[in-house]
Amino acid sequence: MESKWLKPAKVCAQRFLIYQHLQCSSATHPDFALLTMKATIIATFFGVFLTCTYTAKEATKKTKKAKLYVPQIDCDVKAGKIINPEFIAKCPPGCQDVKYRVYGTDIYASFSSVCNAAIHSGIIDNSGGKVLVQKVAGHSGYRGSFSNGVRSLSLPRWRESFLVSEGKPRKGVTYPSTLEYSSSKSTAVKSESKKTEQDLKGTKSADTTNTSEKASDQGDTVRKEYQTTPVPTPATQMATTTPTPTATTTDPSTTVPQPTTTPAATRTTAPPAKTRPGLHRVRDMGSSSVHPAYASVVAAAARQVQAAQGRGQNTAFRGTSTSASNRNILRHDTGAQRQEPVATFQRAASSPVHLAMEIDSWKPGLSLFDTGFSSKEELNPKPLESISQGNQNCKVDLCFLMDGSWSIGKRRFQLQKRFLGNMAQALGIGSAGPLMGIVQYGDDPSTEFNLKTYANSKDLRNAIDKIQQKGGLSNVGKALSFVNKNFFLDANGNRGGAPNVVVVMVDGWPTDRVEEASRLARESGINIFFVTVEAAAQSEKQNVIEPNFVDKAVCRTSGFYSINVPSWFSLHKVVQPLVKRVCDTERLACSKTCLNAADIGFVIDGSSSVGTGNFRMVLQFVANISKEFEISDTDTRIGAVQYTYEQRLEFSFDKYSTKQDVLNAIKRISYWSGGTSTGAAISYASEQLFSKSKPNKRKIMILITDGRSYDDVSVPAMAAHQNGVIAYSVGVAWAAPDELEAIASDPAKEHSFFVDEFDNLYRYVNQLIQNICTEFNSQPRN
Repeated sequence: MESKWLKPAKVCAQRFLIYQHLQCSSATHPDFALLTMKATIIATFFGVFLTCTYTAKEATKKTKKAKLYVPQIDCDVKAGKIINPEFIAKCPPGCQDVKYRVYGTDIYASFSSVCNAAIHSGIIDNSGGKVLVQKVAGHSGYRGSFSNGVRSLSLPRWRESFLVSEGKPRKGVTYPSTLEYSSSKSTAVKSESKKTEQDLKGTKSADTTNTSEKASDQGDTVRKEYQTTPVPTPATQMATTTPTPTATTTDPSTTVPQPTTTPAATRTTAPPAKTRPGLHRVRDMGSSSVHPAYASVVAAAARQVQAAQGRGQNTAFRGTSTSASNRNILRHDTGAQRQEPVATFQRAASSPVHLAMEIDSWKPGLSLFDTGFSSKEELNPKPLESISQGNQNCKVDLCFLMDGSWSIGKRRFQLQKRFLGNMAQALGIGSAGPLMGIVQYGDDPSTEFNLKTYANSKDLRNAIDKIQQKGGLSNVGKALSFVNKNFFLDANGNRGGAPNVVVVMVDGWPTDRVEEASRLARESGINIFFVTVEAAAQSEKQNVIEPNFVDKAVCRTSGFYSINVPSWFSLHKVVQPLVKRVCDTERLACSKTCLNAADIGFVIDGSSSVGTGNFRMVLQFVANISKEFEISDTDTRIGAVQYTYEQRLEFSFDKYSTKQDVLNAIKRISYWSGGTSTGAAISYASEQLFSKSKPNKRKIMILITDGRSYDDVSVPAMAAHQNGVIAYSVGVAWAAPDELEAIASDPAKEHSFFVDEFDNLYRYVNQLIQNICTEFNSQPRN
């Protein structure tokens, strides 16, 4: 068939020949034959040239049309789910969301959302766009960062990585118009199954509920029994109820597997053959919901079980037990129970236990998930362990503020729980040692358990395993306020004599302000430690609501109260350093408060002008002040001197070590009666009381008098001030204001008080205590 370009060429050649013929018509031209041959050759050449040009243009048009078909993907699509090694895809708007996880910086783990990784790298913004994705080899040490409004997480290693760049095709590369997605039957999943089995064996959950124990152990049974069974098609999976015979690992109590016939034992080949790869993928997603790829399989398996139970059909059960009654016989090699594989398949996607069984880059010497039950324990259930004495060298009341926000993610939440369990083990929880409770915070804080809930490390670790993530923001300030008001109460197990310690776990940075809440907590005697994980990098600090929030929150900025960990996968390294710090009670500065860090000496006027009735009012005033302080050998101590012309030591600082003993001693003070030598009484108190005060105690003198002194008060008062005594003066009735100010420390107006009647003394109890605490809290912290 002639091309449409060849016909014009022939016409041109014919016209050329006619022109040559006319030129030579007058005579017979000797070269006419030669010219005719040349014209034919030229016409043919032009025809071939034009034909090739047309073909090339048509091919180019087809190529351009192919480039226009760019497949669109959803925000949650991970690079690892797409088989194509290199592709261009279009991301929809709205992918900048914390629920679409990203792991790494510049180079991303294939477990990451493609679109959110592209936003993180700056290739596209939240409005969407085209992205070029190139798969590369697995990587170690994926670095987390905050960029373009997306917080990427760190990861120790992953089997595959990818790069993102602007969605323009590279020369010489043909990009697919449709993407190939891996399914639950993909060979990639099957090739991972053996590794998954090993990893899951090494990280068994310590969940103490029967369902979790049985299902976890059942998974091991499935793997052993079906490891050589070929993977059937979906139709085969749903229809087959008789499993293929394979080599079986038997229980020590039996030597030959015997089949049983029981409706409850109905099983298919589908769940055992596909359960573990499916679980591994669901767990990697960091979600507790059923993966779409497995939803149909789960539903079909559920229908299969229900149908089998409804019909009551008997099916062969391959296992180590000899009857339905003992099919849950204990396995001595794992210390857990055997259970039907169908139960595992139905429970796997929703159970938080499996979220804990993740592959980590580090394996601590003592794993939280190696606490299986022995057969003896399972057959003879025991109540909680008896109360342990614990580590008596570390008597602290400890609260961990656990980060349950969405930013931490499911996997890191499990690492945090593992860390807390290891802390409980290392501390040595007990009634005579440290006690530990946990408050989880997100949008709002809530107490998981308080100080008196668990009195030994084992029960505490089991309880930590069961904690579920709250989600929400990272409102640390709100959580500190909650702990200050609600946690360290006598009803919650607070022991009073033990320092109160709060350890705040923070992923990145808080989403609210912490300074004011921390200050109030410190003033209440709470020692605040911060453990910040993956803190803001220099380029991310503009996103932090409260810069230097750690320094504003802790008692000292020397570094003793703060630990920064670069990655959640390195958290195990700080267990021992943190234990050492929280147990160092001598350095817990925040436990020294205005209420428990003073030696308070009362200097009481017992002169004749006071009278017996008014003297009892003075003693009641002394008692009302004393009972507001925490009194013990190591906390606030109380002493008293009564004076007239002479002085009498009623009791010294080391005489009584409990609040009740002090209050009883105050009631027993007898009225002396006599003159008023206030100056001599100040000197006597300095020598008999405050000279014996402990070096780390604040020396506070509270003097109560009702008249002018017969001797000078300014010189003895000045000497007392110079020796570190903080003096408060309280005058009644005929007391001289100038002497009250001379006795009082500077500023005198904040340290001297006056009432006109003895029965009005009670009005200044709270004011005096508030002034003592304000002065204490205004001291430099660093």
